[in-house]
Amino acid sequence: MLRFIIRRLLQLVPILLGLSVLLFAWLRALPGGPAQAALGERATPEAIARYNELFGLDQPIYVQYLRFLGRALTLDFGVSARTGRPVTEEFLERFPGTIELTLFAMVFAIGLGIPLGYLAARRHGSWLDSTSVIGSLLGVAIPVFFLAYLLRLLFAVELGWLPGSGRQDVRIEATRVTGFYVLDGLLTREWDAAWDAMAHLVLPGIALGTIPLAIIVRITRASVLDVVNEDYVRTANAKGLATQTVRRRHVIRNALLPVSTTIGLQTGLLLSGAVLTETVFAFGGVGSALRDAIFARDFSILQGFILLLAIVYVLVNLLVDISYGLLDPRVRVG
Repeated sequence: MLRFIIRRLLQLVPILLGLSVLLFAWLRALPGGPAQAALGERATPEAIARYNELFGLDQPIYVQYLRFLGRALTLDFGVSARTGRPVTEEFLERFPGTIELTLFAMVFAIGLGIPLGYLAARRHGSWLDSTSVIGSLLGVAIPVFFLAYLLRLLFAVELGWLPGSGRQDVRIEATRVTGFYVLDGLLTREWDAAWDAMAHLVLPGIALGTIPLAIIVRITRASVLDVVNEDYVRTANAKGLATQTVRRRHVIRNALLPVSTTIGLQTGLLLSGAVLTETVFAFGGVGSALRDAIFARDFSILQGFILLLAIVYVLVNLLVDISYGLLDPRVRVG
């Protein structure tokens, strides 16, 4: 197992190096270069020359890349042009919100998706099966931002049942410990702050979790249908094992292998920033920060956030590979 983990870790190195090259090339390919893009209307020849000299953009391209790579290894991505704060500090402030939103969305998706997929497979051809298939297709087809607007309009604006923007009510004087608002409220026993932060996660979490929910339902259904027709399941039934034992030990356990991979990949995607959902609900996470950086031409934020999110994504995929190797030892052989 240790060799398997080391092999996967070594495979991450060329991936991250390739991404750093693409990101570096993208910034240099901007019309007029990074200086023109960052300065905008103030981009006079003198201002561009001062900008290039200040950030070392007048040096050979390989020198610029090595400096960029060296700073990236120390997580130094410069400062935000909009706020003047270090990029890494901005990321660490925003990322807990995205983690909270992702966890809520995945709990929602997993809590409904696996039972619905299993029941649809057990009642193959029934109305429940047909409804789950149609529902999963709709869940994938409906744009996230459209569903987010509908949820906000209905439950926040019209009915007023749930908050429709932000991570927490600004009138609540909550103590900040970890940056995770729900966890902070629990740690400090500020129950009203924890409950309010949880309420702010409901609408964006449901909107964000709809696509993972639909995918998990379909993968679980297909996986269970494949497993129930395997020889070892028929053998277990022929031996007279209890139905619950066969389902728990042979069907569900083996059917969850591809589902666990899907859950891991979807979690990594959501952690990469839900720009549209966070924009609709004015949720202060990584996605909304990326949107603001795009409009403000804050390329330090874009460069740092994209690379940090890529690191998060490949680490999540590494955890998925490790968990799959633990569940199915055959995977470690490859």
